[in-house]
Amino acid sequence: MTLEAILAYVHILAILTMVVFIASEAALCRVEWINKAVVERLARVDMVYGIAAVMVLATGIIRTVWGVKGSAWYWTNPLLHVKLTLFVIVGIISIFPTLTYMRWRKAVRAGGALPAEAEVRKTRRLVMIQAHLIAVIPLFAVFLARGFGK
Repeated sequence: MTLEAILAYVHILAILTMVVFIASEAALCRVEWINKAVVERLARVDMVYGIAAVMVLATGIIRTVWGVKGSAWYWTNPLLHVKLTLFVIVGIISIFPTLTYMRWRKAVRAGGALPAEAEVRKTRRLVMIQAHLIAVIPLFAVFLARGFGK
């Protein structure tokens, strides 16, 4: 029972970290705020967001294996597959902003060139899509935790 509580805590902590840092990206990635310092900060914030996302996935998988309900209970439930699919979609979408921030940082460090407004808007749109998809995942999580989908 203690292991279950600790696994749940670490999983929730990783989720909250991920949410805080995607929200930070959304706040920073604005045309009117882009400057050299923000470009550097976006790259660092995105790195923490990525680490938190990996931790969410790792702790979630660990919970299915070592948790009280067991892997057979989780992996046969279609709601888990919906959650994972949404998570993978968020991960795929996040590739573009990550690569973009790295490119922006390289350009800023090389000569100070800031990104074009259209590119900032496009990147922010993808960050916002991620944030909104992340907000849907707990809906499936609460139903999964209560035994729906079996």
